[in-house]
Amino acid sequence: MKTIELQEKLVPFCQHHYEDSSVEVRDVETMPGHAGFSYGFTVTSGDEQNRWFIRLPPPNVNWRGTADVLRQVEVLNALDGTNVPHCTVKWSGDDLQWFGCPYFVVPFLVGDVLRIGPNEWASTLSDEKKYDLARQIMTALANIHKVDASKTPYLGDPVPFDEDVKRWDRFYERSADPHLLSRVPECRQKLLDKLPSSAPTGIFHGDFQTSNLFCDIEGTLLAVIDWELTGIGATLNDVGWICTFSDSEAWFQGDSGKRPVFLNPEALSDLYVQAYGQELPDIAWYRALAAYKFAIITGFNLSLHRRGKRPDPSWEQTALSMKPLIDRALELLG
Repeated sequence: MKTIELQEKLVPFCQHHYEDSSVEVRDVETMPGHAGFSYGFTVTSGDEQNRWFIRLPPPNVNWRGTADVLRQVEVLNALDGTNVPHCTVKWSGDDLQWFGCPYFVVPFLVGDVLRIGPNEWASTLSDEKKYDLARQIMTALANIHKVDASKTPYLGDPVPFDEDVKRWDRFYERSADPHLLSRVPECRQKLLDKLPSSAPTGIFHGDFQTSNLFCDIEGTLLAVIDWELTGIGATLNDVGWICTFSDSEAWFQGDSGKRPVFLNPEALSDLYVQAYGQELPDIAWYRALAAYKFAIITGFNLSLHRRGKRPDPSWEQTALSMKPLIDRALELLG
């Protein structure tokens, strides 16, 4: 949706919700991110001025799965009253009169996602500040996993443990550069052979990594964002995911050196254990699963890019890590 079109739709929406026919809507802008179509906008009503963030599903898609923005609303509402930093939903609905699709609106936050690359803001944090931020992050994750999943019936049934492995088969079959994924069948079988017999289940985020952690530049976590992959299932998937994105051994190491990471997997999992209050069963398996998944996701997105279905040249660089990710997964599985 073009910003001008959205602004026209936001005026009656805000007139209704502010109960003010004279409201002004301005500064409508497209926001970065991949969890649907997101926009910031400012509303002036009398002497009151507020800035908001609205999320809509992509156009011309079925409103289910990742395009079902109301799944995110379900989780965000469940987090109200908890210690998890998050954006409280102000307005949401599936009434099509406003935007022709489901939507939700949350307050606009001032800050940035956790950026850890060279010369990025988080690279200037002291070791003490960085460790404190990591503690905030892993405590938030532990508290997400402690939320009663019965509060989120809209998310559906838990994902079976074996389905967490098998669901990626169809993406593997459609991946580009299959020679880089030659060890996927071996890794898949080991994951299934070593399937955890029991592990905590509950609400999981689904993409818990630095780009979905919104902070102020002083090193305070303001909100866990982008919940489009949320669901019910093995919560340790989230721990394995952020550990993999912080595991320099899982990624291609070129002339520029190792991939920048936020802390290290062992420190992150230790902080999670402290916050959750019990030992982690089979964390190496969840780290291996995360590496396996992202290698396949990369191959699939690389295929979409090269076929012009979803152009994004960054996948060419990420593809260099497809083989290292699978190799690391096999190493973790023993």
